[in-house]
Amino acid sequence: MNPDTFKALVLNQENNRTVASLQELTEADLPAGDVLVAVEYSSLNYKDGLAVTGKGKIVRHFPMVPGVDLAGVVLASESPDYHPGDNVVLTGWGVGERHWGGYAQKARLSSQWLVPLPAGLDSRQAMAVGTAGLTAMLCVMALEEGGVQPAANKPVLVTGASGGVGSVAVALLAKLGYRVTALTGRPENQDYLRGLGAADFVTREEMSQPARPLETQRWAGAVDTVGGRVLARVLAEMDYSGSVAACGLAGGVELSTTVMPFILRGVKLLGVDSVMCPLPRRRQAWGRLVEDLPARALEDIAHVVALERVPQWAEDIVAGRVRGRVIVDPNS
Repeated sequence: MNPDTFKALVLNQENNRTVASLQELTEADLPAGDVLVAVEYSSLNYKDGLAVTGKGKIVRHFPMVPGVDLAGVVLASESPDYHPGDNVVLTGWGVGERHWGGYAQKARLSSQWLVPLPAGLDSRQAMAVGTAGLTAMLCVMALEEGGVQPAANKPVLVTGASGGVGSVAVALLAKLGYRVTALTGRPENQDYLRGLGAADFVTREEMSQPARPLETQRWAGAVDTVGGRVLARVLAEMDYSGSVAACGLAGGVELSTTVMPFILRGVKLLGVDSVMCPLPRRRQAWGRLVEDLPARALEDIAHVVALERVPQWAEDIVAGRVRGRVIVDPNS
């Protein structure tokens, strides 16, 4: 490769289809920003899968370099907050959707989107966490603030437990002392989830059944990554004053439920967003991840793939065939 160029995965539209291709770019191709970063790792999230496959309206302007996460080293900076050699992390802020993202060896970004790499993590570990892990931590924090305690008489449910958010949520909650029940549609992943700390399991089929306004109280709290029918049943099965942290839509965006869990049981539905999460909250969540996520869990959850393999992995994550976290290495 020419030393003045670098590798990137670029999305374009051809005949109303999204097409991903590896290309060589120059720094002159990069969009505006006050910090230039050498990308060491990115990651593959469900949203990335939708973007790369074109199966969701994630990207509306082309060409686009996808990748909502990245971790790397500052090469040049016009910001007083960052200097060459600084290690940084980025998640969210529309990067990989509206602004070129992490599936490249270099990225030019706004300093307002960056967070210093937390002490105790390297770039690879940070991308084992990524948007999915950050979202999971924000969900756990929301449950804590909603009054869900480890000593609760009933377990905490994690839906979509085999995915990125779910896997990290299981590991975090178990480390913090909660009894965790994992919902997964893939029974072959139970040993993996048990290794992360899950104590019990429920099936997707069971939790997808239509719910009455109120069902038997089963859960002290829940992290829901699925939405749709599953979330409706979770709400109907919540314990009195329980909380649900909702962050995903893999099972659909519609929610058919009643007010009964809210007005008769005091259930709290807590929306969790990591894309536009304010920087102070992000820093708090990253600090908690360093403290509360077992290092062994990061190794169990994540594996690394090369940039050219991202399109196939994108198909797999949208189809629900990916377990845990996928780290993307643009330099391999």
